[in-house]
Amino acid sequence: MNAKVDKQAGKIALESMLVDVQKLLDAYTDLRPDPAEVSQRVAFGTSGHRGSSFDRSFNEWHVLAITQGICDYRRHKGIDGPLFIGIDTHALSRPAFESALEVLVANDVQVMVSAGDEFTPTPAISHAIIVYNRGRKDGLADGIVITPSHNPPDNGGFKYNPPNGGPAETDVTGWIQQRANELLSNQLSGVKRMSFAQARHSSRVHEHDYLTHYVEDLKNIIDFDVIRHAGVHMAVDPLGGAGVHYWQPIAQRYGIDLTVVSQTVDPTFRFMTVDWDGKIRMDPSSPYAMQRLIGLRDQYDVAFACDTDHDRHGVVARSCGLMLPNNYLSVMVDYLYRHRPQWSDKAGVGKTVVSSSLIDRVAQRLGRTLYEVPVGFKWFADGLFEGSLGFGCEESAGASMLRHNGCVWTTDKDGIVPALLSAEMTARTGKDPGQLFAELTDALGKPYSSRIDAPANAQQKAKLSKLSPQQLQSQQLAGEKIELVLDRAPGNHAAIGGIKVIAANGWFAARPSGTEEIYKIYGESFTSEAHLQAILQEAQKIVDAALI
Repeated sequence: MNAKVDKQAGKIALESMLVDVQKLLDAYTDLRPDPAEVSQRVAFGTSGHRGSSFDRSFNEWHVLAITQGICDYRRHKGIDGPLFIGIDTHALSRPAFESALEVLVANDVQVMVSAGDEFTPTPAISHAIIVYNRGRKDGLADGIVITPSHNPPDNGGFKYNPPNGGPAETDVTGWIQQRANELLSNQLSGVKRMSFAQARHSSRVHEHDYLTHYVEDLKNIIDFDVIRHAGVHMAVDPLGGAGVHYWQPIAQRYGIDLTVVSQTVDPTFRFMTVDWDGKIRMDPSSPYAMQRLIGLRDQYDVAFACDTDHDRHGVVARSCGLMLPNNYLSVMVDYLYRHRPQWSDKAGVGKTVVSSSLIDRVAQRLGRTLYEVPVGFKWFADGLFEGSLGFGCEESAGASMLRHNGCVWTTDKDGIVPALLSAEMTARTGKDPGQLFAELTDALGKPYSSRIDAPANAQQKAKLSKLSPQQLQSQQLAGEKIELVLDRAPGNHAAIGGIKVIAANGWFAARPSGTEEIYKIYGESFTSEAHLQAILQEAQKIVDAALI
């Protein structure tokens, strides 16, 4: 329900829309951030520091300062094992990697870089950290993932994953952010650095074959035998992302019928169809960005795509086309807890507060504990690590799950595994995920959901993030009595940075964006599309009144 869909949405990007890569790279080194400007300081959102070199929000100085901050944090916490590092295919990722390596090696960190300079998906980094640390009590590894996820081509991103393998928690990122901004304010005084050539050839740098280690281990989380024997006909579109060279080895290693639609890597992403607002985004849950794969719907039993760092998935089912993330996540929950007999019967289901309530209904029918947390995959890391969660998911098509044996796989989002799981469930049940979703809604009710983005300045965003249930005057939501108003997540009682209002057959949640001058309203109805629209309209009035 965004205000205006661009006329180019769903069409191949025009030449005029493409980023000038050389100018972008020049800006990375030539432009320096002004720490007095809030927009140019280091700021870790729900998934690391992101920005564009053109805006002085992601430049060489940011990366040097953040990396030194990470080195200082490691010393502070006694983390002295190797650091696994990887990049995606955004243009700014390569120079950011070079900047980071210059600082890491100068700080005597043992660094594990990708063999053959291969791109590295986020889940492959998390997987490597988890595998290395298994059974260790000291000398623990951690990691850096250089990616702005599915953001436009002029963006860069930098994430830190501590020894639990997942996204760093707020206290960790807060520590690193504060130190990095101190370094920026002091003109990088305190940053240790050497030349890239010297760093790259240092004995502290070791090549790690992320691709082979990850692909070989996939048999312990996906049942490839059932996929192969059923002859499921599949297609994958890597969207020019970090896993682009992973899919063919997966197909060959496991003998499955998987066609890789494209292996093109181009930092302009000129092959993408444009997103709803006229920007290029490698978002596998956007019907506008996924036009190429949607067009192949009738040629395959199931098809899938991943975003640029391959931590998000998108599934195209022959029966229904591109599935909404919440719909497929609900199907995954229902399928996994029925077909993973080695999982503990106490392994719960993790979801964010803005994910579908259909997941709640599925978990209840399965007799599983629901663990509902604020937005951010970091909240699931410990549960997945220790096995108290079998599955954790975000409404934005991010998920991870346990291995067949109930042990941890990754503690960060993995787009590759949920994509392949769509083939496993098609093979085992004889029905694609769209058909399985239809069966699920016949039994538990059909959800109608959407989201509104509305303008909000910094003061309004701050006010919304601190909104309390007592401030709401309304007693009803779209004709139903309001049963519950939350400002803290039921699962861990952490602040959700907004509110969630719940009635018998619908709910809405409102929270400020961490990166844009907007607030977001998520809504869901189990009654009808008209009821959903009423929820969203009333939600906007409720929130607007609270912001006055």
